Amino acid sequence: MRLSYNPAMKFRSLLLAALLLAPLAGRAQLAIEITGAGASRIPVAIADFNGEAGVSRALTSVVRADLERSGLFRLVDPTGLPTGETAAPYADAKARGADALVGGTVAATADGRYETRFRLHDTQKQAQLGGQAYGHASAQIRATAHRISDYVYEKLTGERGIFSTRVAYVVKSAGRYQLQIADADGDNGQVALSSREPIISPTWSPDGTRLAYVSFEAKKPVIYVHDLGSGRRHVVANFKGSNSAPAWSPDGKRLAVVLTKDGGSQLYTVGADGSGVTRLASSAGIDTEPQFSPDGQWIYFTSDRGGSPQIYRIGAGGGEAHRITFDGGYNVTPRLSPDGRNLAYISRNGGRFQLTIMDLATRQTQVLTDSSKDESPSFAPNGRMILYATEIGGRGVLAAVSADGRVKQKLSVPAADIREPSWSPYVK
Repeated sequence: MRLSYNPAMKFRSLLLAALLLAPLAGRAQLAIEITGAGASRIPVAIADFNGEAGVSRALTSVVRADLERSGLFRLVDPTGLPTGETAAPYADAKARGADALVGGTVAATADGRYETRFRLHDTQKQAQLGGQAYGHASAQIRATAHRISDYVYEKLTGERGIFSTRVAYVVKSAGRYQLQIADADGDNGQVALSSREPIISPTWSPDGTRLAYVSFEAKKPVIYVHDLGSGRRHVVANFKGSNSAPAWSPDGKRLAVVLTKDGGSQLYTVGADGSGVTRLASSAGIDTEPQFSPDGQWIYFTSDRGGSPQIYRIGAGGGEAHRITFDGGYNVTPRLSPDGRNLAYISRNGGRFQLTIMDLATRQTQVLTDSSKDESPSFAPNGRMILYATEIGGRGVLAAVSADGRVKQKLSVPAADIREPSWSPYVK
């Protein structure tokens, strides 16, 4: 989330900024609008699957929407094409300009479930690239479609797909805050927590089974860990003063947090069960917004110890802090790509708060957005897309942009404010 900075007062705490900046909607589905695409898109035809019309149509439509939304594929009209599940119509598909063809069948089984089979074909080489068969219930049609999309995506791009992942976010409506979780395409939204008090800073555990977040339901900021399978949760940090900004270690055993229990906002680590609180550093300034590096060796964080908010890193066990950002007078909210090569953060440029990315090897930076109130970046688990919150027309929305800035999406809930996004890791 974006931090405000006042040279006379230093910048306000992360939690106060969240309260002021995060009017966040009742339960509703995220609507996704594609506003940009990759420079070179792969032309692919997704033929209508054979089988029960309603089920196959629903499944096929999700696969098409997934691939189109990625910005890396151009859908070719499949009208009249056989499914390609057995004998692929290579010549016809190639004549329409498709480099790849997907087709399959959905069949009901004796136990009331379904079996979906599909094949992916290379029309240029006239060869089958592979396929899978999935057994699933009717309630798992969308999940099965996302698995098919992931398979196609990986085979054609060489990168792992993200369609089966989830996103967490906070919405506010009629004075209530809800922590919601949805599929990566914004559908199938579920409420994990509802409160009349603010909920901020949700972050996924590395195995995707838990969320850490800050809730004000006790009339003060308290850090919780919430088990999504059971719905049970426990307090991790409820010390005197502010308890904020949880960030998971890569092994899921500890959290980096920001506490004011000893005066000032300072960095600590604590066990995921709330035990073993350890202070990492002492600073005359405000240290906040920690995140572990993927290898667990470093913690990146925001601090004004040098006079203005900038990004630093410190060893995961403490030690000397080193400054990372030097361009501009305001750089906050560091978030590492899953491979640890890139750093996403929010920079202030001419009064605009914009999502920026830095190549940590070369220190080259690129502003990825043209908006002015960006906050809370979160990488997709394959590192290709970055989810973030911004403001359009006075209303909080989510947006996503590819790490190269070419693919852009907007995700919104009608008539609602939405903030605090967090993209899940891959879940086995």
